[in-house]
Amino acid sequence: MSKRHAMIIAVGVLASASALAQTETVGQATPKPATAGTVPAATNPAHAAAPKAATTPASTAESRSAAALALTHEPTYDEGSAQRIKEAAFSYSALAVRGGWPTIPADAKFALGVQGASDDLLRKRLILSGDLSADKTSGAFDQDLADAVKRFQARHGLAPTGTVTPRTLAAMNVSVQKRIRQLEASLERLENMNFGFGERYVVVNIPAAFAEAVENDVVVRRYRVIVGKTEKPSPTLTAQITSVVLNPTWTVPASIAKTEISAHMRKDPTYLSRMHMEVLDAHDNPIDPHSVDWSGTHTPNFTVRQHNSTFNALGAVKIDMPNSYSVYMHDTNQRNLFSDDYRFDSHGCSRVDNVRDLAAWLLKDQPKWSRAAIDAEIASGQHLEVAMAKKVPVAWIYLTAWMTKDQTIQFRNDVYNQDEQLLEATAEEAAFFGRAADHPLTAHMHVTQ
Repeated sequence: MSKRHAMIIAVGVLASASALAQTETVGQATPKPATAGTVPAATNPAHAAAPKAATTPASTAESRSAAALALTHEPTYDEGSAQRIKEAAFSYSALAVRGGWPTIPADAKFALGVQGASDDLLRKRLILSGDLSADKTSGAFDQDLADAVKRFQARHGLAPTGTVTPRTLAAMNVSVQKRIRQLEASLERLENMNFGFGERYVVVNIPAAFAEAVENDVVVRRYRVIVGKTEKPSPTLTAQITSVVLNPTWTVPASIAKTEISAHMRKDPTYLSRMHMEVLDAHDNPIDPHSVDWSGTHTPNFTVRQHNSTFNALGAVKIDMPNSYSVYMHDTNQRNLFSDDYRFDSHGCSRVDNVRDLAAWLLKDQPKWSRAAIDAEIASGQHLEVAMAKKVPVAWIYLTAWMTKDQTIQFRNDVYNQDEQLLEATAEEAAFFGRAADHPLTAHMHVTQ
């Protein structure tokens, strides 16, 4: 992060520590509930209703989207995001000064209605992060504690079951120092973005694997998405959505044609015909696949294109958003993948669950293109590009930590390992923390693993 960001957080630490020192002993105090899960004097998630426990996976695109939207209508990214992340960093830095939160043993067992050896430790952990009210310090694993676990799980992108699963325990045992670094990296990214928020806009947060359609500062649609694999990460970008393509064809990127398509053709010369693909020359004229060098040793001097059909990798809808990375949002013919929690399986583009609903929202100011009309056009099988009457801004962002307007701090896994890379790449940060390491109030912020 920049020297300015480091100074902002350090000032917050010093100010918070000074106030706390008047009433609390560092590392021993029992904090007020609004400390980490929220910023001080803000709405405490421990006072809100806990998310409903996840049961069986949603079976349809519509029900999955509805369940995702029910969690919150607060946008992940809006014009106040950077300032709120700073506030969250202040809050977590103050918590770090007091010693952070305890580590829960990996073999700890928790069961509803049963007294366990680590129940009070779990309560302390959840009180410190603002997920449990400060007066719930002791007792067996009851419904209040289960609801607090659900709140924690929802804030960390985990299914809100209320059961302390291994993934939940691992998230609880991430140190406050690492959470601070996630906030720092997210702040750095946002302050380097130049996004023109409109009345309507679309955001894809890559680590969360969700897309949001925002209107008048409220999320009106939320969708599961499948984004890039770790070896083929989706890029961060800002663009404008210019059109919605129904029954799209797919022009295979040269890199995929060279590796994956060529490999298939070497094993099975009928692969292209089975997949409804054709080979085109530089002038879009069809050529005989048997005349092509499928060795994969050279950059292709041809184009592979897949016809619009049920076999098409883009599915029934493509959302065009011209950008320098040549990525876009689209449907898929493998919709079962949306049921997975781990949704990092594309070549860089973003596959969208319930994408027809998103298409209808994008085209809502064009009365001809209702959801029913979109479905009918797709059923016709005809390729059609519908230009947007008014372009809609879109941002693909990489936030592993953020705070929404209701003061809830959210975290997600750094799937591409980009947070530490960003922070380590800033020489100013290393110099600042080197100078601050000897100070008792900022020693916890020294970047170590």
